[in-house]
Amino acid sequence: MLAMNYFPAHRYFAYLTSPAIAAMPNKENVVIVQPMGAIEQHGAHLPLIVDAAISIGVLAGALEQLAPAIPAYALPPLYYGKSNEHSTFAGTITMSTPTMLAVLTDIAESIYRAGFRKLALMNSHGGQPQILEIVARDLHEKYPDFLIFPLFTWRVPNAAKDLLTPKELELGIHGGDAETSLMLALLPEQVDMDQAITEYPCGLPEHSMLSMEGANPFAWVTRDLTRSGVLGDARAATREKGEKILASLVNGWTKLIEDIYKFEQPRAYGNHLL
Repeated sequence: MLAMNYFPAHRYFAYLTSPAIAAMPNKENVVIVQPMGAIEQHGAHLPLIVDAAISIGVLAGALEQLAPAIPAYALPPLYYGKSNEHSTFAGTITMSTPTMLAVLTDIAESIYRAGFRKLALMNSHGGQPQILEIVARDLHEKYPDFLIFPLFTWRVPNAAKDLLTPKELELGIHGGDAETSLMLALLPEQVDMDQAITEYPCGLPEHSMLSMEGANPFAWVTRDLTRSGVLGDARAATREKGEKILASLVNGWTKLIEDIYKFEQPRAYGNHLL
């Protein structure tokens, strides 16, 4: 269950002192992680904090079980994101694309000035991966020794594929079984299962190369696809499923942080063309 002291104190960047950061050895291989999510509607049964809570919960677990020899620190969570696809639903708070680009760039450049060279952008909101990718590419072009990783929380091996139906895996992308189950594990007192519903998008292209998400997507906002704000079967959610999904995401992120720590930027210099 989440609490105010969610991250291990010794791995929380904001608890460090300025002299401690200045004196930190081997800063070029220290892994700094920026967890981020959104404050946006997730139907009537879930709070606005879902995406941010998932980032915090998964990262907290991963940092707790990470090998002590691997230096890694969590930055304070970035709760707000680009959520304009939900802007017609009450409570949603959104940054514009230029604002989010500027915020992430300013955070990253501050980390770079402090001497760190590995920054993981850990995002749990499906409406903004492209922004992270733009920031990462632009900053690496500007600072060739700055290694930035634009990451999505769910893209590590996890148990969702074994616990959710095929329809839910394809269409249950917002406030459905997976997110509701996870919130029952992370913040159960903030979940109202009496308000949980099932709603899938209607009118999607059939026998077409176009899809809601995938290789050939079309642009959409949430009101195009759902009246409730939910996309998926929230009524199927259970805490047991949530705990299994959470444990698998934590394990995946523990390994991912280890891989970032070991990562070296590929170099074309000196290669021989065949």
